[in-house]
Amino acid sequence: MATATVTSKGQITIPVRVREALGVESGDRIEFVEIEEGKFAIVAATRSIRELKGMFHDPRRKPVSIEEMNAAIARRAAESK
Repeated sequence: MATATVTSKGQITIPVRVREALGVESGDRIEFVEIEEGKFAIVAATRSIRELKGMFHDPRRKPVSIEEMNAAIARRAAESK
C-alpha cells in the first residue's frame, strides 16, 4: 500500500507508483471524489473534455428528449423526498 504524510500546510507528495498508475505528471490536476462518507478516490483530471466525446455512445440506445429527461429528474426528485 502506498502512503503519504500531510504537511503542516495540508500538502502531500503522491508516491511514484500512484502517479504512474494515474498517468499524472508535474503540473497535472487531480480530483478527490467522495465515494462514501470518509472515503475518497483520486482521479486524474488531466483529460480534455473533448476526449470524452463518444465514450458513452451506444448505437442500440434511442435518443432521449429533453421532456423525457425532465420527467425522469422529476420522478427521482419525488422519490427522494
